[in-house]
Amino acid sequence: MNKIPPLALLLVALGLGSLIVGLVYTAYNVSSNTSWTLQRQTQQGMMGGLYQQPQNQSSSPILLDQAKTIAQQYLSSTQNPNLAIKEIMEFQYNFYIIYYEDTGIGAFEMLIWKQIPPSGTMGGGMGMGNRMIVGVITPEPGPNMMWNTKYSNMGQGMNGNPNKPTTTMTITKDKALQTAQTYLDTNLNGAKIEDAMQFYGYYTIDYMVSGKIAGMLSVNGNTGQVWYHSWHGAFVQEIEFN
Repeated sequence: MNKIPPLALLLVALGLGSLIVGLVYTAYNVSSNTSWTLQRQTQQGMMGGLYQQPQNQSSSPILLDQAKTIAQQYLSSTQNPNLAIKEIMEFQYNFYIIYYEDTGIGAFEMLIWKQIPPSGTMGGGMGMGNRMIVGVITPEPGPNMMWNTKYSNMGQGMNGNPNKPTTTMTITKDKALQTAQTYLDTNLNGAKIEDAMQFYGYYTIDYMVSGKIAGMLSVNGNTGQVWYHSWHGAFVQEIEFN
């Protein structure tokens, strides 16, 4: 049997070592840059990304009028004359804002956090923990980011052709309402659905308990999957825009 020269063994060992170091370095860079990359994609392809507002230096909580101002400033920043605000809903943990098109179709959903969400409220690993900045408008997690086939890079990649977003879905609005009610009957006895708001790729539906708004859930327009919005907390009040 021919022996491998020591020099050759040394070169092979050095090569393997360099490969391992390179892989570790690459993995580190991918991990450390993930947040920046996602934020950059968000800013380029959906909803404008994070929109920093001057922070309130006092300990006073964010009020509805302040949330309205932030939402309107964000709308101006999009420079899209075809978008408008439909409604702002105040919940225990955040303000929820619907932006919609002049076609009447929902464009996307945003949140302004009143406080850092308690552990476990985000569901499905969508939480941002202590990195969440109170008073900054951000894209709502869940369906808004994962199913939106027009305004979300992630939704485009997973659910449709980014060049041809469409409101035509296999699940009709009536079917989505039925699906949502079935989910509530199983998981939240006594809850009743309200009307659905159609977005690109899904519907978002408010529900009521004892005649009062209590929360919301979304239904995928092609699969019928239900996604419960677990991050709002108790409903407080709302304002609608003409």
